Amino acid sequence: MEALQDIEHRLKALLIEALGFEDLTPDDIDAETPLFGEDGLGLDSVDALELVMILDKHFGIVIEDPEMGKEILASIRVMAEYVLNHRKK
Repeated sequence: MEALQDIEHRLKALLIEALGFEDLTPDDIDAETPLFGEDGLGLDSVDALELVMILDKHFGIVIEDPEMGKEILASIRVMAEYVLNHRKK
């Protein structure tokens, strides 16, 4: 089973690829940095949809409740912890 750090690294790489952040590497993104808002990576609602699709495609996690999605997509760390605890085996 993947460790939390492995999932974080994978999520960072998938985020960079999906959102076209060619100038970033996974090591450039702090796992605890907020993904949305001025104090974080500054992602928007379209980016959130991409992240939801990443969770579904790569980890088998479906997020249907928008409020729950806001919590899960808060940061790479929160996403990775959710994946670790909820992914389909």
